[in-house]
Amino acid sequence: MTHVARIPTPNTSSIARRVDAAGWGLFFIWGGVALLAHLGWGLGLLGVGAITAGVQLVRKYFGLAVEPFWVVVGLLFVIGGTAEFANFQFNLLPVVLIMGGFALVLSALRRQA
Repeated sequence: MTHVARIPTPNTSSIARRVDAAGWGLFFIWGGVALLAHLGWGLGLLGVGAITAGVQLVRKYFGLAVEPFWVVVGLLFVIGGTAEFANFQFNLLPVVLIMGGFALVLSALRRQA
Protein backbone atom coordinates (compact mmCIF):
# COMPACT_ATOMS: atom_id res chain seq x y z
CA MET A 1 0.00 0.00 0.00
CA THR A 2 1.37 3.41 -0.89
CA HIS A 3 1.41 6.30 1.47
CA VAL A 4 1.03 9.85 0.21
CA ALA A 5 2.27 12.58 2.49
CA ARG A 6 -0.35 15.24 2.96
CA ILE A 7 0.99 18.75 2.73
CA PRO A 8 -1.07 21.15 4.82
CA THR A 9 -2.34 24.15 2.90
CA PRO A 10 -3.40 27.34 4.60
CA ASN A 11 -7.04 28.30 4.26
CA THR A 12 -8.03 31.13 1.96
CA SER A 13 -8.68 33.64 4.72
CA SER A 14 -5.13 33.12 5.98
CA ILE A 15 -3.74 33.64 2.49
CA ALA A 16 -5.91 36.73 2.00
CA ARG A 17 -4.65 38.25 5.27
CA ARG A 18 -1.03 37.56 4.31
CA VAL A 19 -1.44 39.02 0.81
CA ASP A 20 -3.14 42.13 2.20
CA ALA A 21 -0.48 42.56 4.90
CA ALA A 22 2.30 42.23 2.32
CA GLY A 23 0.56 44.80 0.13
CA TRP A 24 0.29 47.29 2.98
CA GLY A 25 3.91 46.62 3.88
CA LEU A 26 5.02 47.35 0.32
CA PHE A 27 2.88 50.49 0.32
CA PHE A 28 4.60 51.86 3.43
CA ILE A 29 8.06 50.86 2.22
CA TRP A 30 7.44 52.52 -1.16
CA GLY A 31 6.05 55.63 0.52
CA GLY A 32 9.16 55.92 2.69
CA VAL A 33 11.52 55.34 -0.23
CA ALA A 34 9.67 57.84 -2.44
CA LEU A 35 9.78 60.50 0.28
CA LEU A 36 13.42 59.92 1.25
CA ALA A 37 14.61 59.88 -2.36
CA HIS A 38 12.46 62.88 -3.35
CA LEU A 39 11.07 60.94 -6.31
CA GLY A 40 8.16 63.30 -6.85
CA TRP A 41 4.42 62.80 -6.99
CA GLY A 42 4.34 61.22 -10.45
CA LEU A 43 6.61 58.31 -9.64
CA GLY A 44 5.15 58.01 -6.16
CA LEU A 45 1.61 57.64 -7.51
CA LEU A 46 2.73 55.20 -10.19
CA GLY A 47 4.38 53.04 -7.54
CA VAL A 48 1.29 53.04 -5.33
CA GLY A 49 -0.85 52.16 -8.35
CA ALA A 50 1.46 49.32 -9.29
CA ILE A 51 1.41 47.94 -5.75
CA THR A 52 -2.38 48.19 -5.56
CA ALA A 53 -2.86 46.46 -8.91
CA GLY A 54 -0.17 43.90 -8.05
CA VAL A 55 -1.97 42.90 -4.85
CA GLN A 56 -5.11 42.23 -6.88
CA LEU A 57 -3.14 40.13 -9.37
CA VAL A 58 -1.68 38.09 -6.50
CA ARG A 59 -5.18 37.63 -5.05
CA LYS A 60 -6.34 36.30 -8.43
CA TYR A 61 -3.32 34.00 -8.65
CA PHE A 62 -4.20 32.43 -5.29
CA GLY A 63 -7.86 32.05 -6.27
CA LEU A 64 -9.04 34.80 -3.96
CA ALA A 65 -11.73 37.30 -4.89
CA VAL A 66 -10.42 40.32 -6.76
CA GLU A 67 -11.67 43.50 -5.11
CA PRO A 68 -13.05 45.82 -7.82
CA PHE A 69 -12.75 48.88 -5.59
CA TRP A 70 -8.99 48.42 -5.25
CA VAL A 71 -8.62 47.75 -8.98
CA VAL A 72 -10.27 51.14 -9.65
CA VAL A 73 -8.13 52.84 -7.01
CA GLY A 74 -4.96 51.34 -8.50
CA LEU A 75 -5.91 52.48 -11.98
CA LEU A 76 -6.64 55.99 -10.71
CA PHE A 77 -3.23 56.15 -9.03
CA VAL A 78 -1.56 55.05 -12.28
CA ILE A 79 -3.56 57.64 -14.24
CA GLY A 80 -2.67 60.31 -11.69
CA GLY A 81 1.02 59.45 -11.82
CA THR A 82 1.02 59.42 -15.61
CA ALA A 83 -0.78 62.77 -15.71
CA GLU A 84 1.80 64.22 -13.32
CA PHE A 85 4.66 63.06 -15.57
CA ALA A 86 2.92 64.54 -18.62
CA ASN A 87 2.36 67.84 -16.76
CA PHE A 88 -1.34 67.48 -17.48
CA GLN A 89 -3.01 70.47 -15.84
CA PHE A 90 -6.20 68.98 -14.43
CA ASN A 91 -7.29 68.67 -10.84
CA LEU A 92 -7.67 64.90 -10.50
CA LEU A 93 -8.67 64.88 -6.83
CA PRO A 94 -12.41 65.57 -7.40
CA VAL A 95 -12.55 62.86 -10.06
CA VAL A 96 -10.82 60.38 -7.75
CA LEU A 97 -13.22 61.18 -4.92
CA ILE A 98 -16.30 60.85 -7.16
CA MET A 99 -15.14 57.58 -8.73
CA GLY A 100 -14.15 56.17 -5.36
CA GLY A 101 -17.55 57.08 -3.96
CA PHE A 102 -19.33 55.44 -6.90
CA ALA A 103 -17.23 52.31 -6.47
CA LEU A 104 -18.11 52.10 -2.77
CA VAL A 105 -21.83 52.66 -3.40
CA LEU A 106 -21.92 50.06 -6.18
CA SER A 107 -20.02 47.62 -3.98
CA ALA A 108 -22.51 48.10 -1.15
CA LEU A 109 -25.49 47.70 -3.48
CA ARG A 110 -24.08 44.56 -5.06
CA ARG A 111 -23.58 42.90 -1.66
CA GLN A 112 -27.22 43.42 -0.68
CA ALA A 113 -28.59 41.69 -3.77
